[in-house]
Amino acid sequence: MIRFAWIQARVQTVTATAILAVMAIVLGVSGAHLVQLYHATMAGCSTPTECSTALHLYMNNDSALRGWLGVLVAAGPAIVGIFWGAPMVAGELETGTFRLAWTQSVTRNRWLVVKLAVVGLAAMATAGLLSLIVTWWASPLDRARADIFNTFDERDIVPVGFALFALMLGVAVGLIIRRTLPAMAATLAAFVAARLAVTKWVRPDLIAPLHKTTPITASSIVGYGTTSSDPLAVLPAFRPASTIQLASPKIPNAWIYSTRLVDHSGHGLTASYLKAACPAVGNDQSSSSGLPSGLGIGSGSQHTQAPASAQQALHHCGAKLAAVFHEVITYQPGSRYWDFQWLELAIYTAGGLALAGMCVWWIRRRPA
Repeated sequence: MIRFAWIQARVQTVTATAILAVMAIVLGVSGAHLVQLYHATMAGCSTPTECSTALHLYMNNDSALRGWLGVLVAAGPAIVGIFWGAPMVAGELETGTFRLAWTQSVTRNRWLVVKLAVVGLAAMATAGLLSLIVTWWASPLDRARADIFNTFDERDIVPVGFALFALMLGVAVGLIIRRTLPAMAATLAAFVAARLAVTKWVRPDLIAPLHKTTPITASSIVGYGTTSSDPLAVLPAFRPASTIQLASPKIPNAWIYSTRLVDHSGHGLTASYLKAACPAVGNDQSSSSGLPSGLGIGSGSQHTQAPASAQQALHHCGAKLAAVFHEVITYQPGSRYWDFQWLELAIYTAGGLALAGMCVWWIRRRPA
């Protein structure tokens, strides 16, 4: 039965192996070049300005290839679920070949378990090797940027969990729908929904974040904006109150949840206080005085950097606010990166195994 399962899966497995081999050769040559550039470009910088310029120049190397590799690692598990998982049982049920397979000496339970085990191990190995190659290739770029959570889904061990979950999800959907093409479409939709749900609502709460308090300095405030991304906010009747735009915290490899201004009682900065303390920033006509307009801090927000002519007004506003408020940064430190990797791997692995168990239960109790 193992040999039979391998024969059925050998086309996609051999294809994936060939793609990985070509990638290993190409990225091996390109990766060695990136390492040399890292030592030549980044190792010699001694001042923040010099390092910022060097980082900008270094990150421009192979930017298109880096983007495509990120897409490949992110899409790889979905491809496994669509093309490996969904047709595994749905194809048998749709064409009727299950009648031959299930009337042999091997029971339908053993038939499914062996197929899930063989293809599952192949999918996990493929995703793991792909992630390993890309992680090695991008390591000098990630080290230079110091923002490891930004590429969390494309590195190290979590793609292995994604691949296992996507495969089992595809098999489960195919077993229920019993038709290949609808099962492939449903697998893609379900996998994307699951990934979005875990990323947005589960991952941030896996570990309680830390809070860091820092005083407001002259460089803390870089602009102002509004807290809404509503397109109607351009109309005065729908325009929300202005808010301060804070500079990005300088915490290497941290995952920043939020940055807020609060007073000693924990109350946030209000629009009325901002308008009274900083009239040039707080009123709705501040764009006419040379200050930049934009959208404030938060998910999906936008902002623009203040021009030199507005820096003095922003610094004066910062000095007033510093007497009452301080900056509170909510974040996950880079030291927790591997904790999140293992936890999310466990979540997707448990989900994949649960789906596999559901498939075995379904095929045992449901008539052909």
